[in-house]
Amino acid sequence: MAALLGAGACSSPAPPENAPRAEVDADWARVPEGTAWGEVSAVDIDSHGHVFVLQRAGRVWEEPFPSDPIEEPVVFMFARNGTLLGRWGIGETVMPHGLSVDEADKVWITDVQREQLLRFSHDGTLEMTLGERGVAGADHTHFGRPADVAFDGDKVFVADGYANSRIIVFDRQGHYLTQWGHEGSGSGGLAIPHSVAVKDGKVYVADRENARIRIYSKAGRLLKSLDTPGYPYAVKPLGQGYFVSLEGRDAGERSGAILRVWRPDGTVERILDAGGKGPTKGHDLAIGADGTIYLADVEGHRVLTLELAQQAKDD
Repeated sequence: MAALLGAGACSSPAPPENAPRAEVDADWARVPEGTAWGEVSAVDIDSHGHVFVLQRAGRVWEEPFPSDPIEEPVVFMFARNGTLLGRWGIGETVMPHGLSVDEADKVWITDVQREQLLRFSHDGTLEMTLGERGVAGADHTHFGRPADVAFDGDKVFVADGYANSRIIVFDRQGHYLTQWGHEGSGSGGLAIPHSVAVKDGKVYVADRENARIRIYSKAGRLLKSLDTPGYPYAVKPLGQGYFVSLEGRDAGERSGAILRVWRPDGTVERILDAGGKGPTKGHDLAIGADGTIYLADVEGHRVLTLELAQQAKDD
């Protein structure tokens, strides 16, 4: 047995995936010189086409997390051409993770240290919090490092997250409705649901550490489970059953940014390597009305942009 374990431990990691290279713009966001700009963890788009970017202003993901708020703006709003239009969030977050903009242009942020979901107005006024600050839990009033949030009508779907590995659903007033996926890793449950999205009656979940995309009904019934070669950090539906996933790590634990476009039947239509020059780790993505993909690169401290319909390069 020891010999077998030793042989397995010395086996070579899987080679990198040979995916076509995408044409990527790494200089899209026009950030003023001298701005505290750090790990970019999330990105989303409002009803006006403004691009909201969540970044940690020099704070890095290292445990144990500090408890003091970040005293720099963490939310930046850009025009489609990358021009900075506004920034806010000073003193509000400690370790921000996910950002989603709802249909009323409210901005929702998950904070894994605060153990809360925060709802802000479009211009950054804190309007509501869910969860108890700094207190983790697995009941209906606490979170376990919440990762992401999505919306459908009056319902708010929270990917909760690193500790609880569940999808928990509230109404817009914060009243608990239901939950699922918390049975643990393996065939029955989730293992770090890192991203959640809802469209056309389906809930899409990036089941990160199980290396799969799971698609549920809005009531939590599993409709489809799709294995991914790497670890999916984000998933976004395109409509008519098509969706895009983003893998931030491959099977060999190498950081990167692999995009897959999936057909409604669960097969892959195309693959793109969206890694920019230098260290890249895709953490989140948003898709504009014109097909532009905005990719949060948490390792490269930047937003990468690319066109979904572009002709990829093979070199």
